[in-house]
Amino acid sequence: MRPAGLRSALLLVSSLLLLPGGLSAVPQSFSPSLRSGPGAAACRLSRAESERRCRAPGQPPGGALCHGRGRCDCGVCICHVSEPGVYFGPLCECHEWVCETYDGSTCAGHGKCDCGRCKCDEGWLGDACQYPANCDLTKKKSNQMCKNSQDIICSNAGTCHCGRCKCDNSDGNGLVYGKFCECDDRECIDDETEEICGGHGKCYCGNCYCQAGWHGDKCEFQCDITPWESKRRCTSPDGKVCSNRGICVCGECSCHDVDPTGDWGDIHGDTCECDERDCRAVYDRYSDDFCSGHGQCNCGRCDCKVGWYGKKCEHPRSCPLSMEESIRKCQGSATLPCSGRGKCECGKCTCYPPGDNRVYGKTCECDDRRCEDLDGVVCGGHGTCSCGRCVCEKGWFGTLCQHPRKCNLTEEHSNSLCESADGILCSGKGSCHCGKCLCSAEEWYISGEFCDCDDRDCDKHDGLICTGNGICSCGNCECWDGWNGNACEIWLGTEYP
Repeated sequence: MRPAGLRSALLLVSSLLLLPGGLSAVPQSFSPSLRSGPGAAACRLSRAESERRCRAPGQPPGGALCHGRGRCDCGVCICHVSEPGVYFGPLCECHEWVCETYDGSTCAGHGKCDCGRCKCDEGWLGDACQYPANCDLTKKKSNQMCKNSQDIICSNAGTCHCGRCKCDNSDGNGLVYGKFCECDDRECIDDETEEICGGHGKCYCGNCYCQAGWHGDKCEFQCDITPWESKRRCTSPDGKVCSNRGICVCGECSCHDVDPTGDWGDIHGDTCECDERDCRAVYDRYSDDFCSGHGQCNCGRCDCKVGWYGKKCEHPRSCPLSMEESIRKCQGSATLPCSGRGKCECGKCTCYPPGDNRVYGKTCECDDRRCEDLDGVVCGGHGTCSCGRCVCEKGWFGTLCQHPRKCNLTEEHSNSLCESADGILCSGKGSCHCGKCLCSAEEWYISGEFCDCDDRDCDKHDGLICTGNGICSCGNCECWDGWNGNACEIWLGTEYP
């Protein structure tokens, strides 16, 4: 048996010698005499003639030489093998991996690949040599072999021939394929552009896999943010992209779990951080038995009712107080137990977040986070915080001590800085002081740089704006560390003590 290298060399030589004259890249009179000079290093052909012989028939000057798969050496193609597979032929036009496959095998294992076409063994037919010439199967047995996992013959996208599916190919593009014709790449064609995946992705078995920066079922939408920004928006508090429970598409997480009703699935949240399965003693997606029936599931963590504790509220806690007495003690003069900032257990409050000394008091009534602006600066750097209220230094005033009492601006200059986009001073809902708007105290909900925001637009939970766990910033809740959700109602920090 000849070595593989020798076989390849013989194949190249034979293909050069046997190629018909009209299609040949090398004339029949080809011989080493095309080269001359010392060491036969020079080529007697002009560059144009050399390239003509290395170019496929019908290709204009400037076209790809050797089909782009090799280099032209004095009118002869030297095929390269930098890619998987083997290129061969006088013009490197053949590639052994481009033949039809069936059930994962080239030429179905019943033939040989010859320059892109299957040469079938005796007794086998078809583009991929997948059909036996003589069938000894009954029609019932044949159809049974052609059924997919849903018991549908050739997925209703082909016909059955001797236990093998022949997929529909009326338009000749071979977009329907698979052992059971289960793959239909026509599903990837964009209706408007009529291109596969809109020209911005690859189709595999009827599904588009989009290039970076594109998304949509057919890669029809372009993402207007950078990949880095997209990843940042999808990163959950624990540093994982979509909490490893979903995929990130243009800065938004698509969680792996979707409830059949269309409501929240067991996995949800802006970064798929919530997993309600963790609240069930025995997982059953259609069961409402959360937290052993003794608590509320809050983003995958159980908030136990008074008298119960445990990861899933499975343990009863002995307490001499009734539930009403316990809640009354935790509520004090506030409207909610523990002022909505803690957990009530047997008449005592545990303030959230655990270990954060900014929230304190018998009923968690003091929240020094309220003294901080969005950048975390306490009382604007011009005061001290006392139980959630700023005590300003001399010469400063405002909720966050953000306004100086003295101003070196002229009234005209000051007012020009307070005009909103429509030219109205502080949107008509406040007064101007030293280039800053002082929003009306009578309308507590008015806020914003130009008094153009309405804090009533912020989401509420238990009657509290942002649940008391964040700052309302122009209609949107900016949650403090450890909290999440539209109303900052979801605790994502450490386990409750």
